[in-house]
Amino acid sequence: MLRIAFFALLFALVCRPSLAVAQNSASLPATASPQPSADPAQSQSIPAAVAAAESAIAGSDWKTAETKLDSYLAVNPTDARALFDAGYVADAQNRLVDAAALYRRAIAANPSSFEAHLSLGLLLARQKKPDEARPELAAATTLDPGEAGPELKARAWRALARIDRATNPAAASNDLLEALKLSPETPEDTLLAAELAEQAGQNDAAETAYRRVLVKDPHSVPANAGLAHLLILRKQYPDAETLLRAALVSAPDDPTLNAQLAAVLAAEDNAEALPLLEKLHASHPADPAFTRMLAEVLAVAGDYAGSDQLYLYLLAANPQDVNLLVAHGQNLVRLARFTEAFTAFDKAAQIDPANGDAWSGLAFAAFRTNRPDVTLHALTMRSRTLPENPATLFLWAQAYDTLHQKQQAAAYYRRFLEAAAGKMPDQEWQARQRIQILTK
Repeated sequence: MLRIAFFALLFALVCRPSLAVAQNSASLPATASPQPSADPAQSQSIPAAVAAAESAIAGSDWKTAETKLDSYLAVNPTDARALFDAGYVADAQNRLVDAAALYRRAIAANPSSFEAHLSLGLLLARQKKPDEARPELAAATTLDPGEAGPELKARAWRALARIDRATNPAAASNDLLEALKLSPETPEDTLLAAELAEQAGQNDAAETAYRRVLVKDPHSVPANAGLAHLLILRKQYPDAETLLRAALVSAPDDPTLNAQLAAVLAAEDNAEALPLLEKLHASHPADPAFTRMLAEVLAVAGDYAGSDQLYLYLLAANPQDVNLLVAHGQNLVRLARFTEAFTAFDKAAQIDPANGDAWSGLAFAAFRTNRPDVTLHALTMRSRTLPENPATLFLWAQAYDTLHQKQQAAAYYRRFLEAAAGKMPDQEWQARQRIQILTK
């Protein structure tokens, strides 16, 4: 169970490169400089103040441009081109609230403004507002980009693909195809295609795409991390280790690659996993994923007290996290603190009655704190989600035995002996002795 939870954390970490790519591809400004409006009426002549502002923008003289545009817009508040330019200037200065408001005013003044829709959509995507960003980007894909050209329209499609990836992978694939009709494929496109293939369960296609990126850029962290993820899913640990060690030569401090290598080493029972995770945790002490991974490995290494300190730290921020409560309870059992373990498992079972591990822990902790009736209840609840095993069958027998329910106890001791089949000699000897006594 510990190993399953460990790899669940790993899979979350592996997704990080794709998030970084999404953020990069949504960066602003959308154009090297403001482009003429697609509206012929507005393109016939450019007011001198606007032309002067655009000249300042071309030189990245944002303050001069801002001053000229503010003066002009005070008299001409519905000039779509000037509003877009002002939004662009605010955007470049990271005044995002002002930029969004100005882009919206530009769209209100000229709903056909490709640049305003695109820039507003990208800004909202950067602010992690996909529901607001998507309509603006979708609108941009339907508009004439004018002198901005097909490259920027392709950018709108790519940004849409990044947004759709999370909720509609099929739509994201179509978005990407539309972008590729307008501009050449980029390494970021190939990475996105790989991620989408992986989401669709097409791991062979995903691997091919990741390897295509690596042929052109062997040091690509997202491609190396993505390919390593696939190798780990297939339990090809030696191949994943070789790939990750090579990737870390050029990116020794990358947290995702290091986390993946730590996971691989842990899967291989390699002692290097612990110092590597300790280093990661020291470098990123506030990262809950690294803290969880270190807690897992410390528990596997037998440092239950050290592991539990980390779980307590995590539980302080997430007191309702069932997996943390179960791991905390398991450490307490190993430390023979059964009353505290009972409390942790009981809370976990109440939060998630379908969690078999919580009921397993509660059954054991209840028996060790002289509550055999609770043990039987917990084992009954556990059996709804998990199959019996020799340990639980022995616990059933012990609980019934403690409650002097001889017939049930003897039946479970017999089931235990059949399931254990010589693998638990001490308990099997005890079971045979109890059967003799119970059936006299």
